[in-house]
Amino acid sequence: MSQEHNAYGYYPGCSLKATAHAYGDSTERVAEVLGLTLNEVADWNCCGATEYMSLSAIPAYSLIARNLSLAAAQGHQEMISPCSACYLNLRKANDSMAKYPALNEKVNRALGAGGLHYDPNSLHIRHLLDMMVEDVGYETIAEHVTKPLSGLKVACYYGCLIVRPRTDGYNPEYPMHLDRLMQTLGAKVVDFPLKTHCCGGHMTQISEETAFELIRRLLHNAADYGADMIVTVCPMCQLNLDAYQPQVNAMFGTNYEIPILFFTQLMGLAFGIPAREVGMGAEITSAAPALGKIGHEEMEPARPKRRDKKSLPMPQP
Repeated sequence: MSQEHNAYGYYPGCSLKATAHAYGDSTERVAEVLGLTLNEVADWNCCGATEYMSLSAIPAYSLIARNLSLAAAQGHQEMISPCSACYLNLRKANDSMAKYPALNEKVNRALGAGGLHYDPNSLHIRHLLDMMVEDVGYETIAEHVTKPLSGLKVACYYGCLIVRPRTDGYNPEYPMHLDRLMQTLGAKVVDFPLKTHCCGGHMTQISEETAFELIRRLLHNAADYGADMIVTVCPMCQLNLDAYQPQVNAMFGTNYEIPILFFTQLMGLAFGIPAREVGMGAEITSAAPALGKIGHEEMEPARPKRRDKKSLPMPQP
């Protein structure tokens, strides 16, 4: 990795500060090991999740563009987002403002009320996974592996957001970035045909029957191929597949207990970072049995109590 590609503007998004804090913690620790500098955009705000765009487009684009404006004003040329929904919103706002002059004018008029302005395409918006694979690279990552994930079988789940609309570098129907990364860490990657299928997003708050069927399909597919766990790149996907397994089991008479972890957590473990420092134990479906296969029987700290259905959090992007 060249010296000029080790510092990035960083947009963590709301989830990494709350329900997906394990993703945020592991991202920061892995970045330290790799010598990356993640400069958090000062005064960033929520990207608006997904529904806001369908309710009121100009305020939604303006909310997102405020982050772009702040990042550009702070001297960033690239902005990295670990959250797939945040990545999609940031890139969509950037691309749409560049493509549609009328939208660009309206959004910048709104930004102007706060003394801000954004020139479209001032930033290169990227997902954290892309930066790890394309800039750091598999070879450099392999050099930092001190505790290979040998014997661990993982299903790589991309979700439906980061592969669309992006096509440069990805096969949108069957991407391989995450698969190759997990192989670099020493894990055995199982076939996972549903790797880009939707987890349902916020559908858990709208139609449980629909949402739980979408989740069931993913869990069933991973179980069919013998996966010890599912590894993902998206906070919403992780929350849906992890938190709602008991409800899925109750509805369909299944008994899934498949841990759902973030890819940066497995990178951290392979790099020899202590389990607590990469957020292990924050998951609801315990990863301890699976990680026992790679010598991490001792990894599980005190875990929060299992939340019942009524106390489950609203999924955040």
